Formats: sequence, structure tokens, C-alpha cells
Amino acid sequence: MPVSPADLVLAVDVGTTATKVTAFAVDGTPVAAAEHGYPLHAPQPGHAEQDPEEILGAAVTALADVVAQVGAVRVAGLAFSAAMHTLMALDGEGRPLTALTSWADTRAEPQADRLRADPSGLALHRRTGTPVHSMSPLPRLLWFAEHEPGLCARASRWCGIKEYLLLRLCGAWVMDHSIASAAGLMNLEALDWDQEALQLATIEPTQLPALVPTTHVETLTAAAARDLGLPAGTPVVVGGGDGPLANLGVGAVRPGMAACSLGTSGALRVVVDRPAVDPQGRVFCYALAPGLWVVGGAINNGGIVMRWALESLAPDLGPGAEEDLLALAAQVPPGSSGLLMVPSLLSERAPRWTSLARGSYVGLTREHRREHMVRAAIEGVALQLALVLESMRATGLEVREVRATGGVMRSELWQQLLADAFDMPIDLPQGQQGSGYGAAILGMAALGLIDTIADAATPPVVRSVPPAPDAAAVYAALRPIFSGLDDALAPTFAALRRADLSARAVVRPGT
Repeated sequence: MPVSPADLVLAVDVGTTATKVTAFAVDGTPVAAAEHGYPLHAPQPGHAEQDPEEILGAAVTALADVVAQVGAVRVAGLAFSAAMHTLMALDGEGRPLTALTSWADTRAEPQADRLRADPSGLALHRRTGTPVHSMSPLPRLLWFAEHEPGLCARASRWCGIKEYLLLRLCGAWVMDHSIASAAGLMNLEALDWDQEALQLATIEPTQLPALVPTTHVETLTAAAARDLGLPAGTPVVVGGGDGPLANLGVGAVRPGMAACSLGTSGALRVVVDRPAVDPQGRVFCYALAPGLWVVGGAINNGGIVMRWALESLAPDLGPGAEEDLLALAAQVPPGSSGLLMVPSLLSERAPRWTSLARGSYVGLTREHRREHMVRAAIEGVALQLALVLESMRATGLEVREVRATGGVMRSELWQQLLADAFDMPIDLPQGQQGSGYGAAILGMAALGLIDTIADAATPPVVRSVPPAPDAAAVYAALRPIFSGLDDALAPTFAALRRADLSARAVVRPGT
């Protein structure tokens, strides 16, 4: 296919802590990039909020930076990737009435627990593909209805961050099927808003954006184009959620090939050609592109567990001493001499999707030292992902290959642990552009730079890490024990939650 002067797609990857814009050539080469960050606020326990105007400003600044680097004439269009499960309310003029609440916001745990306990909760999961969990916008809408009825009465619209950016940049009120399928509000089979879910959330379809495919194209307004240094009417491909797009970006779209992303949090996903929902509600199903869906599970606790271990178990190593911390863990044999850690420091998602989970060490003896505790913490993350893999296989999904990306996967110890816990080779693709490049591929297909997404360049594998048989056998023996800790400790965690709530309710003299 001949390449025109407009041969670059600008991928706008709107993450939880930063927006990164990368200009990709048709062959997958990143030509230029810019990144601008923003804070995640916690005004009270359980709340995780952001200023949507700060995110809009970061996106505009990063886009303008990249346009200045490559020249407007080379830009064929923009394409978006965004963090899933965000939610905010708008007034009739499209102005924010609330902060942007993120997937990390846990205020709706009681609403999610109530839904999960009812038989309708599992039915809802099966229809929408979204686990009933506080990360999802649906329970958060219930929270707003119960705690902020006055605000809900003033809210004309509800959306996530990508929809707000598209409204401001394109004047378009649309939501792609990928983001919508992660909201707990869209019926997978009908690709339309689920009426029962909307009734639960006490909102009307008119308050939500129009649903469109991830390859849907809008155009920049004259004002937005001027701010970015681009011509008015520049095409904008709406794109999708960052998780599904990461599979596309690393080339994990063939049957049996999974993508594992492991940064602060983690996820394991495989692409299928029709919606597939686990009858037991252990995995999610989100849209990727017309005729393609992503099934898998996400965990809250990935690299954040290593950061906690550094700060809490080895502060003497100093900030940023992750390599020294991993060297400590490497001194201990697989299995940490019988010590297990449930690494649920930030509660947990897959495969149980429970708000009760807390972190815990089990099997601690006098012989254990901090190096054992550090290794057990890292092993706990790998074992949690192995339970996600086990749940995916239990639904009938075949997983023969895994492509892994993410910040912690630069470590050889993490690479080997994951290969051993999965008992299968871990392939490491070139670059770390998963979701951003996935958005660019959608953009290339939608704008005619490639015929289909199957024609996109696939990042080559630069290293394959095979499992060590002896270590894999250790983790295979530990996995059912580790899995059983959820049920064994659930009553204790429930009692701790009740005690904590009781303690908060006590008013002490002089306070």
C-alpha cells in the first residue's frame, strides 16, 4: 500500500497517572513521543479521584508537543486508548459536576457486595461481561444515587474520561464498545445499554453517550485543532480500553496467545471471536474491535507489592533500590521455605472479585528472615496471576503462549517467577507500547493506512524465558494451598472489617 505524506497516527494513551502521546509509523516504529502526568487524589478513605481538566490539559499539551516534533502534514489522525472503569457526572452544558473517579476508587464496596450477594449479580455479570466489583462504574452509580441524590438530580450526563476528552476535542457524545463493556452497563450480545443495569443504576439511556465501534471516526473541532497545531477536521478514531488494546499492541490476538501486563497492577487476557463469559463469574469479557473480544482477569496488586516490600521490609536499602531488593529475594529458594504471602494490599479483583481481601503472611516461623518475606511477596503476585490463568482455562479457553509486558518485567527474577508459576514459557516482545500501539493499529485500520488490524506489524519477541522444572513443580504444589487461603481467611477479614468500622464509629472524649 503506498504511503501518503500523512503517514503517522498519534496514539493518545490516557492512563491513571499520565497521558502519553506517541506518533507511530505504519510499520509500528515510534517516531516521537511526549508524556504529561497528573495526580490521583484521595480526599477521604476509599476515594480515588482526578481533575478531568488536568487530564484534558495533559492530553492537549502532549499532543501539541508531538505535532511540533513531527509536523502537522505527517499526521493522518489521532487514536485513543484510555484507562477503563472511570466515571464522572456532567451538567447540561457538558461541564463536570464531579471529579473523575478511577478504577481504584473503592467507595462503592458495600453496593458491589450487595449486588454480588444477590442472584441478579451473577446474571448481570453474564450479560455485561463486567464483574460486579467496586472498580466498575455501575456500583459507583449506585453509590452516588444513595449518597448524592441532589447531585444525581442535576446530572444530565454520565461518562468516563475518554468520552469527556472526545466531547471537548470533537464535540462528539460517543462511547466505544470497549469502554462501555467495562462499565457493567452494556449488554454484550446486543451491543446496547442493558436495561436492567440502567434500572439498577437509576439512570436513563439518554444520560449516556451513543455507543459506537472502536474504529468509529470523529473529527477535531476548529478550536481544538488550533490548540494542537493541526488542521480543522483532522480525523479522530475513538479507540478503546487500555487492557484490550494491550493485546492488540503486543500481537497477542491469535487463538491460544495471552497477553500479560504487569506494572503497578496486573492483568492476563486472551482474544476470542465471540463474547465468552465464565458462568461462575471469575473472568471479564470486554470488546476489542468488531468481531474481537478479550477475556481475562485483572489483579490490583502487582509491582505495588514490591514497592511496599522495599518501604516496609527494607527501608535501609533506600528509595529506588528495587534491584537490591530483588537480589535479596534471589537468595531464597522457590517457595520461600514454606512461607506464603497473600499480596492483597489494595484488596483484590480476579478471580474472586471480593472487597474483603487483605494482605497476609501465612506459615511464618522463627527461621524466616526478611529475604523470605520479600520473595514470598513477589511469589504471591505470580501465584495470583496463575490463579487467573487457571480460571481462564477452566472456562474452556486455551492458553499456549504468553506475551508479557510492564515495568517489573524488565527484571529477570520477575520473568523467571512468572514462567515458573505459569509452567510455560514467557515471551518478551520488543518495546513497552502495548495499549498505545494497539490504539494506533485501530487508527491505521480505520483511516485506511492498513487494510485490517490483522495487517499491522507485530512487535518481535526479543527473549523467551522457559520455566525451570523444579521451581515449576514447587509452585504447582503451592497453587491450591494459596488458592484456599481466600476462603480460609475470608471470615477473619470480614471480622477485621467489622472491627475497623466499629472503631471508627467510637467517639472518644476530647476528640
